[in-house]
Formats: sequence, C-alpha cells, structure tokens
Amino acid sequence: MTQQAHDRFEIPQEMRSMAESGFKQAREAFEKWLSTAQAAAGSMEERGEAMRAGAKDLGARAFRNAETNVQASLDYAESLVHAKDVSEVMRLHSAYVQAQMRALGEQASEIGQAVGRAAMDATKVKH
Repeated sequence: MTQQAHDRFEIPQEMRSMAESGFKQAREAFEKWLSTAQAAAGSMEERGEAMRAGAKDLGARAFRNAETNVQASLDYAESLVHAKDVSEVMRLHSAYVQAQMRALGEQASEIGQAVGRAAMDATKVKH
C-alpha cells in the first residue's frame, strides 16, 4: 500500500457506526454489571451484620438457658440433701424431671424461633 493510499484509508461510516454502537453497548453492560456487583457486595455485608447480630442473640439465649438449667440442677441437688426419706427423693426427682422437660421444651422452642428470625433477617435485603 502506498503512502497516499494509506493516508486516504477511511473506515466506512456504517462500520464506524456499528463499532461505536458495539462499544457503547459494551460500556453500558459493564457499568450495569459493576453496579449489580456493588449492590450484591453491599447486600452480603448487610446479611453478614444480620447474621452476626442473630448469632450474638442466640449465644446470649443459650447462655441464659444454661444458667437457668444449672441453677435448677443446684436447687434440685440441695433439695435432695434435705430429703427425709426415699419417697421424698422420688417425689423431688419426679418434680425436677417434669420441670426440666418443660423448661427444655420452652428453651428449644425459643431458640428455634430465634434461629428462624435470624435466618429471615439475614435474607432481607434493604433497598
């Protein structure tokens, strides 16, 4: 190709328009992707915060439940020390087991509800 031919080489207008349109679409697609990625990152951060708050609440509930159960066991042990006979021991044991079964059922229900709330909170996305 001569210098004169090289200097006169021009891209046809249709090809230039198609290329410009393609670049414009590519830029818009990239910007949309970037915006979506940033929103997803923010959403994950919010979910992480909600999960940490839920875990903290569950930990506090578990600690309170453990404290309650240990206190009940200590009270039961103390009552056994003061029992006068075997029939009183059996009555105290029966009462303790029934009370603990109720307490454990309530605690399991409470923890289950808290886990459900924490899961729901973690899946909520703020707009």
